[in-house]
Amino acid sequence: MLDVKRIRKDFPILNRLVNGKKLIYFDNAATSQTPKQVIDAISQYYFNNNSNVHRGVHFLSEEATSAFELSRNKIQEHFKISKSCQVIFTSGTTHSINIVASGYAQKLKKGDEIIVSELEHHSNIVPWQMLCERVGTKLRVIRMNSQGNLDIKSFEKILSKKTKLVFVNHVSNSLGTINPIEEIIFKAHKYGAKVIIDGAQAVPHFNPNLQKLDVDYYAFSAHKLCGPTGVGVLYGKEELLKDLPPYHGGGEMISNVTFEKTTYAEIPYKFEAGTPNISGVIGFGAALDYLNNIGFNNIISYEEELLKYATEKLNLINGLKIFGESINKTSVISFNVDEIHPYDIGLILDKMGIAVRTGKHCTQPIMDFYNIPGTVRASFAFYNTFEEIDKLVFAINKAINILK
Repeated sequence: MLDVKRIRKDFPILNRLVNGKKLIYFDNAATSQTPKQVIDAISQYYFNNNSNVHRGVHFLSEEATSAFELSRNKIQEHFKISKSCQVIFTSGTTHSINIVASGYAQKLKKGDEIIVSELEHHSNIVPWQMLCERVGTKLRVIRMNSQGNLDIKSFEKILSKKTKLVFVNHVSNSLGTINPIEEIIFKAHKYGAKVIIDGAQAVPHFNPNLQKLDVDYYAFSAHKLCGPTGVGVLYGKEELLKDLPPYHGGGEMISNVTFEKTTYAEIPYKFEAGTPNISGVIGFGAALDYLNNIGFNNIISYEEELLKYATEKLNLINGLKIFGESINKTSVISFNVDEIHPYDIGLILDKMGIAVRTGKHCTQPIMDFYNIPGTVRASFAFYNTFEEIDKLVFAINKAINILK
């Protein structure tokens, strides 16, 4: 069991007053809050080790490099990755996805097909559309049903020998649906297609074993895992990363440079041009330490209870409809109330100190499927409480009385 009262003391921002009310933060799917242990790790770097990495023989550079690479090793261990060179540091999930999309733009040809799902974030749609426009490949879509689950039969119908890439998220950021990626990976591999998984919304809630999944590429961000913004990871199978062309050029990612020809460094450095977000990477390692000290099994169990409790309480509100009712989902609830615009509800909740997200959540195809302008999204983390959910319910009822 989690000692949530003690855990909350690690998050200074939870003591803030917003509009005269103590902050209730239910926008964790957008970004999680950062514990002081991570903040301290970042400050420690700037106080004591501030220097560039990999490029100096002096003491500070060696210290910074050691701390930077230690975080890579922590990520390798956490996600059960075979080699640390398969951990590519990026600026976030979107950057990671674009590295793969850019590389495959040089590999695909007209007539090839890419499959994405109807549950995707815009960052998992737009790069592939850009690739298709550039190369002449075709984009095909796995459809969803009203419960917010992917229709696997529709996936099977569009799979073919023309399929070269399959891209799905592990968890929907709008609906919380946990997609059956093991089945999707298995079926795609039967046709020789490579699979890219957006794990941004999955990694805060459980700990995927990337070797066991047999996934070709997997992308995620630190700021969903109590880490800093501006840091992400692209994982890939070693042979695929070696074969993938670099996304951009510059210092650090080269082996040899002449005016006639440049040769590239080995992975992971081939994809890490320029000065990285050193403090952010160190902070990411500290965030994993923090979460593993709590224990992901404890986090999973507690967040499941929060989701169950919130779902039961919200379903008691007259006129409230939850979108995304999959049996398998994480602690995200998207909802609307009758004909009230979600923005109006979100605005009143904010006046009461409750932070939720409103709008399309960068998933316009999902909103089009339900024929709605957007939703109110409440997303829960292990530092939230049942009492906060009660206050959310009270605030929603108050908003309804004001707006009706």
